[in-house]
Order: sequence, then C-alpha cells, then structure tokens
Amino acid sequence: MKSLKTQKRVAASLLKSGSNRVVIKSDNLSDVKSAITREDVRGLIVKGIISKKKVKGISRGRARVIQAQKKKGRRKGFGNRKGAKNARTPKKRLWVNRVRAQRKLVKDFKSKELIDNNVFTKTYSLIKGGFFRSRSHIKVYLNDHGLINKVKK
Repeated sequence: MKSLKTQKRVAASLLKSGSNRVVIKSDNLSDVKSAITREDVRGLIVKGIISKKKVKGISRGRARVIQAQKKKGRRKGFGNRKGAKNARTPKKRLWVNRVRAQRKLVKDFKSKELIDNNVFTKTYSLIKGGFFRSRSHIKVYLNDHGLINKVKK
C-alpha cells in the first residue's frame, strides 16, 4: 500500500497549515494515491476530498462564568486582592465620591425647599471641610439641629 505522506505534505502547504490538520476522506483514497502533482492535489481540495481541520481554541466558558460572578460582586475576598487598600481605590477617589454624593443631597434638599439658603451655604461649607462622614450623617445633623423644614403640601 502506497503512503499518502507526500500528498499530505503538499496539501498542507497548499492549505497553509500543518500536515496534522490535513484530513483525507477514506472512501476516496485511490484518487488521492493517483494525485502526483500539486495541481492534482489542488483539484482534490476543490472537490472536498482533502480538507483541513479547524483550529482548536481555548474555551472561554469558564472565564464567562467568573466574569458574571465578578459583575455580581463575588470573588473580592482577601485572597483575590493585590495591592494595598489605597492602591485599589485611592483616598482621593473615595473623598471625591463621598463629597459629590453629599453635595448632591444638599442641593436636592434646597430644590425641594427642605432647607433655606443660609442652611444650604453652611452645610455646603461643612461638607467641603470634611465634617460629614456620609449622606446619612448630614440627615442626622440637620434633624438634630432642627434645620430641616417640614414639606409643604
């Protein structure tokens, strides 16, 4: 029995792949054996007797599952952290986020006429000074000092 090594090698160069990826249909072996020239092999490729396997990729299935979990906020424990606390989110970024939220709250109170202009100015400057820890701290402060007006219906 004649080896198909040469035909496989020629087909591999024509298909621009390795010889391991070249597939020959077993029911047309006699046609492949009779193919001597590159032109003969090219004809067999066109007929579909010789073809090449698809490249095996790396599945992203597991990666997608992990990505979905991270989106939900999972996998953030100490074992997954690299870098110091302030490297992950810098102090300045935390400050900016906190101050923006607090300023937005005070502006909403002013627009709803829960506080007057003097109280707004005072609390705004206190926010700038870093007096309040959070939005809830502002609400507690305003309630304790009687600075919030009751909503007019």
